[in-house]
Amino acid sequence: MRSIRRKHVFAVVAVAAIAAAFGVTAATVRAGSGMPSSIGKGEGRLNLIEWTAYSDPSFANKFQKLTGCKIHRQDAGSSGEMFALMHANGGGGGGQYDLVSASGDASLRLIYAHDVKPVNIKLIPSWKNFLPAFKSPPHNTVKGVHYGVSVQWGPNTLIYNTKKVKPAPKNWSLIYSKKYAGHVTIPNNPIQIADAALYLKKTKPSLGIKDPYELTQAQLNATVKLLKRQKANLKRFWNYAPDEEASFKNGDVWLGAGWPYQTLQLQAAHFPVKEIVPVPTTGWADTWMLASKAPHPNCAYQWMKYVTTPKVEAKQALVFGETPVNPLACKYMNKMKKGSCKGYHLNEPSSYYKKIKFWKTPIPQCGWTKSQSCTDYKAWEQAWTQVKG
Repeated sequence: MRSIRRKHVFAVVAVAAIAAAFGVTAATVRAGSGMPSSIGKGEGRLNLIEWTAYSDPSFANKFQKLTGCKIHRQDAGSSGEMFALMHANGGGGGGQYDLVSASGDASLRLIYAHDVKPVNIKLIPSWKNFLPAFKSPPHNTVKGVHYGVSVQWGPNTLIYNTKKVKPAPKNWSLIYSKKYAGHVTIPNNPIQIADAALYLKKTKPSLGIKDPYELTQAQLNATVKLLKRQKANLKRFWNYAPDEEASFKNGDVWLGAGWPYQTLQLQAAHFPVKEIVPVPTTGWADTWMLASKAPHPNCAYQWMKYVTTPKVEAKQALVFGETPVNPLACKYMNKMKKGSCKGYHLNEPSSYYKKIKFWKTPIPQCGWTKSQSCTDYKAWEQAWTQVKG
């Protein structure tokens, strides 16, 4: 069975306690210095913390032959697990790991904990071809310093059963209404709070929400209130992509928040579903981040250089079910699987990406106000526990 994204699992490790221990503040970000000006000879080994199949043999074997860097993988099932692995044994990857394929709900935590260090993007030739949204995104770039290289992404979508949901939805409102109560599903993840906050930003402007990842306590409270009401309409929360697919197939669920991957899998099984991307929406984006104590930095840079090339980006996209950050991958995707570039939304206009609010770790510093503090990830985890009950 093909490996799939598992990041929406509710963290089973005590990452909130770890985060509280190091104190997340903007002042703790270190300026980029000591970055290499060239990539040296590979050390013969590369140790990765990754989402399953992020170094799939279908594209990683060629890298190993070209560079002599033998890949050793540590799969992680959640962003919390990734953070815990990187922060253990003195942090910075513990002198064991070189790279981590961090999502936006973990990347700032890793930066502020000093577990990752700045990278020289000039050593990554494909970076100049990236979609603008992924060159210096706020989830991996702080004060102009790049703490990693973007690799793949996906929008959060609204999937619906075309025989049960009529008329077709036009926005996110149906997943918060009672119309399809008992037949709705959403991901089981604290970052889901941002989806509700983005909905409230539009429907309740009096709350003053500016950024769905930067919420004051009052804004977080209002969001939790909405999510608690929504819970009464849910059939279930889902942890893994196949869970959501199964819920649609057995008729339990008619409507749910998901990703293009689930839609395409269901359609391939001839199940009557479609999806919409009701912008503005949230989305996830992954970054290869260099451990601050990486034992094999040259192999790490060679991997970041290799995996962001168009053909490799296309291969990874179709293996994993996600979208490249390099638009030059589009033609390769279509050669490998007809229509896949459009199916994974890589052919959208530049304005499209500005309407997707990509995951960003909640931190206490509000970027939009100096008079108030925002709620951090620990507060979001506690809030999510309240929502689930």
